[in-house]
Amino acid sequence: MIEDIKKDANHRMKRAIEVLDTEYAKLRTGRAHASLLDHVRVEYYGAEVPVSQAANVTVEDARTISITAWEKSMVSVVEKAIINSDLGLTPNTAGTVIRITLPPLTEERRKDLAKVVRHEAENAKVAVRNVRRDANQSVKELVKEKEISDDDEKRAEVEIQKLTDTHIATIEEHMAAKEKEILSV
Repeated sequence: MIEDIKKDANHRMKRAIEVLDTEYAKLRTGRAHASLLDHVRVEYYGAEVPVSQAANVTVEDARTISITAWEKSMVSVVEKAIINSDLGLTPNTAGTVIRITLPPLTEERRKDLAKVVRHEAENAKVAVRNVRRDANQSVKELVKEKEISDDDEKRAEVEIQKLTDTHIATIEEHMAAKEKEILSV
């Protein structure tokens, strides 16, 4: 029973880190990468899909993303979705190819992005701590139902805390790496 609780807690903590990495992928670092458009969605045959499912998204160089719509009618739809996204990018259209040139980040914008990085890391830490709280609560319920002893409870809480510390250290590493990436010119 305790092993199941720890396994579930570990899985949920890893999931919090995956969500953090997904959020970090959305942050613009001044370099072009196709995942920058992952959360931009377009209407395609009656369904909301990511741009990558309605067009070919490639990186031409360090500052340029090229989007080739699979159908000519989709060019204006993709362009409009990019303009309406929260990325603050302006697409340039030439026939069926849409190009997005990323402007260099200013020092002020880099500092703002670093704050966002720290904020996202804090959200992930809170999620991990919430998982720890839930796991400890589950262990306490087992003690209440007399399924495990008090000693087992103490051991389980120590192991859950070790799991928490490990995952928070991983979050700190991811945060430091992303901050370094953003702040480097």
